Amino acid sequence: MARSIYLCIFLLFITWIPILSTSFPLSTKTRWIVDEKGQRVKLACVNWPAHLQPAVAEGLSKQPLDSISKKIVSMGFNCVRLTWPLDLMTNDTLALKITVKQSFESLKLFDDALGIQTHNPKILNLPIFNAFQEVVSNLGQNGLMVILDNHLTYPGWCCSDNDLDAFFGYPNFDPVIWAKGLGKMATLFRNVTNVIGMSLRNEPRGTRDYPDLWFRFMPKGAEAVHAANPEVLVILSGIDFDTNLSFLRDRFFNVSFTDKLVFEQHWYSFSHEGGAWVKHNSNDICAKIIGEVNHNGGFLLDRGFPLILSEFGTDERGVDVSGNRYMNCLVAWAAEKDLDWAVWALTGDYYLRTGTKHMVETYGVLDATWKNVRNSTYLQKLSGIQHPFRGPGLQEKKLVLHPHTGLCVTTNHSGNVPTLRLELCTQSESSTFNPKEGILWVNKMCVETPDVAGQKVKLGVGSKCSKLGQISATKMHLSFKTSNGLLLCLDVDERDNIIVANPCKCLTKDASCDPASQWFKVL
Repeated sequence: MARSIYLCIFLLFITWIPILSTSFPLSTKTRWIVDEKGQRVKLACVNWPAHLQPAVAEGLSKQPLDSISKKIVSMGFNCVRLTWPLDLMTNDTLALKITVKQSFESLKLFDDALGIQTHNPKILNLPIFNAFQEVVSNLGQNGLMVILDNHLTYPGWCCSDNDLDAFFGYPNFDPVIWAKGLGKMATLFRNVTNVIGMSLRNEPRGTRDYPDLWFRFMPKGAEAVHAANPEVLVILSGIDFDTNLSFLRDRFFNVSFTDKLVFEQHWYSFSHEGGAWVKHNSNDICAKIIGEVNHNGGFLLDRGFPLILSEFGTDERGVDVSGNRYMNCLVAWAAEKDLDWAVWALTGDYYLRTGTKHMVETYGVLDATWKNVRNSTYLQKLSGIQHPFRGPGLQEKKLVLHPHTGLCVTTNHSGNVPTLRLELCTQSESSTFNPKEGILWVNKMCVETPDVAGQKVKLGVGSKCSKLGQISATKMHLSFKTSNGLLLCLDVDERDNIIVANPCKCLTKDASCDPASQWFKVL
């Protein structure tokens, strides 16, 4: 019951998050994205697909456009990665001569056409591209930034290795036509201030995804966008379904501009060894895969380039053990790097996906009504990485994040003696931990560990500070030994989010258990 009440409070809190005022346009300053005043802007985005048939942003047959935009804001996002098919810019018939109504009716989606007439009558008889413009405009009216993501060539679902538009030179991926389409889209949104970036192509892949071809054609797309609209960020994806940018380690990417260049990377539970998250201990596999993700793309941050984790997510029904374990690991890494990101996806369901009408998107943050949050616990987990921890123009805040809940460690003053509990990170007090010293300080008080398992962790003023160690491959278990030599770790009582001490669990090798409740990421 306590956990349910807490989630209700969380949802009430994010409903009242104010729209942040940002000074546009955005640019880059070393690894950070900054506004016109040089202050860091953290992108906390959600993907909104508009690239499938019928080439209209999903969900508009279920809810008014403005209601969806306001719902995005209420969930704590400040940005939308809005997908689009290249055909929207290279086929004037699709873009300007086919109306929304005609597009739906041609696919026999009569119920959806009626739904749009009910909820969004303004766009029903608009050409497809004008309806796309209406979506971008309404997002801007609600204070939401937009990244325009060229997802594929022709409207449909993406992605597989054998797609005809998988990589440069494939039958449906002409690099010259692609660059022209990007330039045209950039031109059409040149004076739309909330369009802050353009992602050049989603998930390049296939048997030809050679770095040489990437270096040959990707700069041409980047230059086409920058020439047409020098204000927007130019966002480049890697190869292997955008999981791999490692070829940039020893080869320079040469374009005529620098302060608009951003890279993007994708990471899903299935991006690596099949079944890895259930075959291996969570600490062991998390540390291993984070090493791979850093090698394949994270290194760019250290070299002074912004990196957006532009797709990630999992089944929000909670039934995917691999996905659940992966998300805890990912949130810890995203917090450590203080990444910009875009979760997949907003979608409650799709008009038409691979021939199936109204297929539910289990990765979607909204349910099939497009009105309700699918999983408030999942959304709370994301809240832990929605706000910046550091960057130009910001005062750095030291925190200890609990990735499993998305909450941070803070002081609990409800009893006679101060103890520790979890709270929304935006409302948590500063916490510092020096690994060499081993002392965890929260609000100028230090942790005093109990001598018996199951007891609350107290705070004191310095005379009885306990020394904690960071153990396991992830270094996310904060451990100590009792007077009789028992190894205990900080843990969370899920009934009330109070921090207690329990026997350390799942430290290594054992793949059958989940250590998530004992993971604490020092930021």
